[in-house]
Amino acid sequence: MAAIQPYMDVQSLGKRIGDRVLFWDVSFTINEREHVGLIAKNGTGKSTLLSILAGEEGYDAGRIIFRNHLKIGYLEQTPTFKHDHTIIEAVLEQVAFDESGNHSYEDSPIVLKAKQYLTKLKIYDINQKISQLSGGQIKRVALAKILVHDPNLLILDEPTNHLDLEMIEWLENYLSRTTMSILMVTHDRYFLDRICSSIIEMDDSRIYTYKGNYSYYLEKRQERLDNLSTEIERANNLYRTELEWMRRMPQARGHKARYREEAFYELEKIAKQRINERNVRLEMSGSYIGSKIFIAKDVCKAFDDNVILDHFNYTFSRYEKLGIVGNNGTGKSTFIKTLLGVEPIDSGSYDIGQTVRFGYYSQDGLSFREDQKVIDAVRDIAEYVDMGGGQHLSAGQFLQHFLFTPQEQYSHISKLSGGERRRLYLCTVLMHNPNFLILDEPTNDLDIITLQILEEYLQNFRGCLIIVSHDRYFMDKVVDHILVFNGNGQIKDFPGNYTQYREWKNLEKSQQTTQPTPLPKGRGTGGGSASVRPRKLTFKEKQLMAQLEVDIERLEKEKKEIETALSGGSTSVDEIVRMSKRLPLLNEELDLKSMQWLELSEIGVNQ
Repeated sequence: MAAIQPYMDVQSLGKRIGDRVLFWDVSFTINEREHVGLIAKNGTGKSTLLSILAGEEGYDAGRIIFRNHLKIGYLEQTPTFKHDHTIIEAVLEQVAFDESGNHSYEDSPIVLKAKQYLTKLKIYDINQKISQLSGGQIKRVALAKILVHDPNLLILDEPTNHLDLEMIEWLENYLSRTTMSILMVTHDRYFLDRICSSIIEMDDSRIYTYKGNYSYYLEKRQERLDNLSTEIERANNLYRTELEWMRRMPQARGHKARYREEAFYELEKIAKQRINERNVRLEMSGSYIGSKIFIAKDVCKAFDDNVILDHFNYTFSRYEKLGIVGNNGTGKSTFIKTLLGVEPIDSGSYDIGQTVRFGYYSQDGLSFREDQKVIDAVRDIAEYVDMGGGQHLSAGQFLQHFLFTPQEQYSHISKLSGGERRRLYLCTVLMHNPNFLILDEPTNDLDIITLQILEEYLQNFRGCLIIVSHDRYFMDKVVDHILVFNGNGQIKDFPGNYTQYREWKNLEKSQQTTQPTPLPKGRGTGGGSASVRPRKLTFKEKQLMAQLEVDIERLEKEKKEIETALSGGSTSVDEIVRMSKRLPLLNEELDLKSMQWLELSEIGVNQ
């Protein structure tokens, strides 16, 4: 078996922004076919690192070695295109077309391939202007753009942001099967767990590599921290003994004892280490909330022909933790805005209890003044924060609970990363001490450590909660039931978390009868009926899919052998001519079989 060859070798990389060191002495390797997840706290330069590796910006120290002829596909966290471009122009930007007259623009292989990927990503009008697209649609166009060019290495910065659950699950299935190498940053832990075979952790300017998925990483990381704690404790005990020796016997510091003095200073470094788990400690107690929360009575809302709520009825219970899921465009955020009174309803009513105090964390976030300091943004709301039980914290003390050190509190907001801004926004929402939290996509741009502590806080929150999120892991840990928005005013109440809902849906699809599996009894009602049951793969289709996998692996191997031979320098002229003719035919056959496999996998993904 041939040895696995590295695609990218990062050696002692360092980056500064002004006088701030983002990261330093970072080293790791990405191998062929390896799927790697990068984990680090907000503000440590994850997005900057990915941008550097993709060649989008420079660095201050170290070097990056790429394999020859490596093709990189880079998905930015917030992709941008020219607004006046059409979708197909954006996807095929900088593509050269065959000028020999063999193909027209419309039927050229690259255009046909782009159309296939866009269709899989549920983008159908390829002539629509970029300026007319939502954030989720732009993310899908960007995905199509990088996939259509068959990169060897995918660099993905938060690929699930702005995608709905259907698209996340499609992408998860696609990436888990691809032979492309992957380096990604994501807060979606199910996505990370099911795709990545290695985890790289950046912690306190050091790199730790774990050869396993996210679950393996959690286990081994805890072992590392436990071992470090033991080492620090042992060093502290020995340090006290050595310190006493250093103080009592200055006359012993001759040549014979110099080695012991040097060892003392090394020991001191270990003893003074700290395990800095700078966690968000959300220990606020929500204000009192009565037994009456809100009652929705025959609520209707539509935008022209787009029905959001169709005679929606719901009675919200005290201390209820409700999750809302559904594809983009089904009205999840609009429903939230009607409840808050931000968006008017067409008919019906909301009867809200007098003790309810809403705290709203919106998907759009809060606009901060770029020239304002972090501490001033909080002081504009309140100088002191009521923590409940007679306890009050100053604005500065409260910010420290959200990982903002005294030094960082006096930094300008313009210097904050996307995740740090979201953390500051969360701080401004919670400092009002609400008893009914409404969180619309709260996980975007937050690091995993912050999410873990937020989850713990929400699990213990003594109030009511509504979460709109595409983060399945987050939903599973926090909510006790979900509303499923199916579009056209169809809303179903499912008494369980998201994974339990998916299991029920899979059971429904596996039934051979035409009648759907009865939905477990929920707590609310909505208009509409169950959706049509998708069909299953036939036996012949399953056989074809298995054969395609064999064929794709064979073709990938042949392609790799040709590319290696062409770049080796020892191939004869006749062989070079033969291989040069074979390679485009090989790519065309590989593209065709890959798209066939994708079409079948979409049918069978939930079987």
